[in-house]
Amino acid sequence: MENRKYLFGIFLILASVVYLIYSSVKAGQEYFLTVDELLARQEEMIGRKIRVSGAVIGDTIFYDPEKLEVRFTIAHVPGDLDEVEAQGGMAKVLAEAVRDPNRSRIEVVYYGVKPDLLRNEAQAIVTGTLGEDGVFYADELLLKCPTKYEAAAPEAGSGR
Repeated sequence: MENRKYLFGIFLILASVVYLIYSSVKAGQEYFLTVDELLARQEEMIGRKIRVSGAVIGDTIFYDPEKLEVRFTIAHVPGDLDEVEAQGGMAKVLAEAVRDPNRSRIEVVYYGVKPDLLRNEAQAIVTGTLGEDGVFYADELLLKCPTKYEAAAPEAGSGR
C-alpha cells in the first residue's frame, strides 16, 4: 500500500514536469504576424489575442501623459529573415518601411508609460487584440531600436 503512495507521488511529479515543459515550449513557439498578414485576415482576427510586428512611423507617435495613452502607427516589414537579409538587413528594411507610403499600416494604442525606445524606425512587436474599429489595442510592447541593427550591418561603418 505504501509503495502505491510513492508511485502515485512520483507519477504526479513527473506529470507536472512534463506539463511545464510542454507549456513553456508551446509559449516559446508563439510567432507574430506581419501587418500584411493581419490585414489579410482582419475579420477573423478581431478580438483574438495576437502578436504583430512592424516598423514604427515616428511622425505618428502621440502620448497623453494624463491618460497614459500611447498611439502610433506601424508599417509592414517582412517576417521572413531570409527576405530581410536579401533586402539589405533589418536596419534598411525598417527605414524603407517607414518611408514607403504604399506599405500597409495599422494604428496601435497602448495604455501605459511611453517606452524610451518608441521612436522612428524602431521594430515593434505588439501583443494584444484587433478592435472592430481596425485599431490594434496592445497589452505588451517589445521595441528594438534601429541602431541595434545598424551595428550589425556591414555598411554601417563605411563612409564616415
